Amino acid sequence: MFMPRALKVKRPAQVSGPVLNKKSKVSQEERKDEGSSATPVQKEEISEGTKTQDETIKASGESACLTESQVLKDEDPSASSDEEEEEEPVKSFKKSQRWPEPGEPVCVMCGRYGEYICDSTDNDVCSLECKAKHLFKMGMGTGADVFNRKDTIGDERTQPQQSAVDTDGVGGSEAVYAYKDDLFISGLTEEQVQRIKQELGIETQGSEVKRPILEFEHCGFPATLNGNLKKAGYAAPTPVQMQMVPVGLTGRDVIVSADTGSGKTVAFLLPVVVRALEPTQSAGSPVALILTPTRELAIQIERQAKELVIGVPNMRTALLVGGMPLPQQLHRLKSSIKIIIATPGRLIEILKQKAVQLDMVKVVVVDEVDTMLKMGFQQQVLEVLEHVPEEHQTLLASATIPTGTEELAARLVRDPVRIAIGEKNQPCANVRQIVLWLEEPSKKKKLFEILNDSKLYQPPVVVFVDCKLGADLLCEAVAKVTGLNTVAIHSDKTQWQRNRILRGLLEGDFEVVISTGVLGRGLDLANVKLVVNFDMPNTMDEYVHQVGRAGRLGHRGTAITFLNNTHKRMFLEVVKRVKATGSSLPPQLLNSPYLHEQQKRERKKVKQESDNTLVTKNNLIDIIRKHDRRKK
Repeated sequence: MFMPRALKVKRPAQVSGPVLNKKSKVSQEERKDEGSSATPVQKEEISEGTKTQDETIKASGESACLTESQVLKDEDPSASSDEEEEEEPVKSFKKSQRWPEPGEPVCVMCGRYGEYICDSTDNDVCSLECKAKHLFKMGMGTGADVFNRKDTIGDERTQPQQSAVDTDGVGGSEAVYAYKDDLFISGLTEEQVQRIKQELGIETQGSEVKRPILEFEHCGFPATLNGNLKKAGYAAPTPVQMQMVPVGLTGRDVIVSADTGSGKTVAFLLPVVVRALEPTQSAGSPVALILTPTRELAIQIERQAKELVIGVPNMRTALLVGGMPLPQQLHRLKSSIKIIIATPGRLIEILKQKAVQLDMVKVVVVDEVDTMLKMGFQQQVLEVLEHVPEEHQTLLASATIPTGTEELAARLVRDPVRIAIGEKNQPCANVRQIVLWLEEPSKKKKLFEILNDSKLYQPPVVVFVDCKLGADLLCEAVAKVTGLNTVAIHSDKTQWQRNRILRGLLEGDFEVVISTGVLGRGLDLANVKLVVNFDMPNTMDEYVHQVGRAGRLGHRGTAITFLNNTHKRMFLEVVKRVKATGSSLPPQLLNSPYLHEQQKRERKKVKQESDNTLVTKNNLIDIIRKHDRRKK
């Protein structure tokens, strides 16, 4: 059911605090086999070390009076020490568990010490109660049977060195997966396919591009993966998933640009998971690597990946990010990892220690590629890729891919398929954008008005600011004036605090979250309907990402941006991007001399580019006529 952490992870000797040295619980059948093969002296020692315990547990909520089965505790007969060690029973309720020390694992449900590892999901839990709630949340039953069944340790958990036939793939009897067009898709005419792509806003470039699917069933995934998709709530694919999944499944390199909240994560995770199912020569080496710019995004991607691989033997993921204890991540890498989700800095640190080898990696994903290929990240990404075999599949994804970044990204791929969903580098169409002209002293007052407006205020609200101190000060002001449950999140918070705030935001515990850019990229904040850009972002790409937090997976949302002369250099870009959506702009912006100057410079630049046109047979006469007019 689940096992004590001491059996799963070897603790470093210098760890402080009480550590329970728990033993494996075995079934009665195993006890009989051991008893029949043991000598009389061994039997006597075993019988002396055997204890039985009956405990009746009442579980609140959905599970009524449930009885914990009898637990047999055996001292390991192969142990060299004759000392008898007492074993503490598995904690039934979370209130019996202590809070974690710094660096210790944390329960995924309540935040207490994650003493045990749930074998069904590979997540940390603190008690039977939290395991039951966790399984219910993951759609794996009511969780009530947790209290009725014996704790067993599955073969796939304790024997990571099993042969590839047993551990790889969804089941030993299933054939290796290979994608081919569904009969329905292959039966469509080329005209019908183009009409579908046009209606969905799908644009593709490249040779021999696979046709988009219309349902996940068209991919012919293994039964376990299909079931996990349905349990996770992915009933029908989004446009980016329709096109990217079949292309990715065929092994092609992909550069994809799609709106924020369009489902890009699952679009690249499905090809990654399917590739990880393939048998490999080295069972313990990772076959997929996903690089992200932020810890929060990496945590989210790992959570979604775990949802897709539930019930798949030995399909383990490893989260390698800064801000979390390194020893635990090093121990995790010893557990036959298939998929690594990492930030570049921490991964390079681990690679230097030679704690992981990337020589068997078959697919590399770079999420938020526009950020990852900027100065600072670019060199780290290239350094990581030096450890990856030359023959691998590359998937690059982001909501915005500027021209300069796209040229650099093109060097990382070979014969790629380029996929664009919707209008490239534009804000999400599902978000209503409101731009307000406000001088600095008036911004707080306007924010309080918005939070008191019944038409606009829809909790939880995310407010973006440009600095950490500003986040803390604004958080105090909002809480004091409005009385709303408000919290600030930024990079100075510990990773544990940031995880707790993010979880609380998703579960509706906070009404207002004041954030720097840490929540601006990639995170799936599905319940956020209102975003306020208290401070205008420094680039339009960041603006697109922050606005997109309010329109996830087709839901409607509103983004309000405060603007003044502090961001005058961005006036032209703001007008271009926001006006195209039909939103009205403040007259102070439209009449600004800075805007008029920028428009004048742009017209001059366009004129110069037209003058530098390459002379051909077709345009020679036009150039001569234009030259003659200028002389007159």
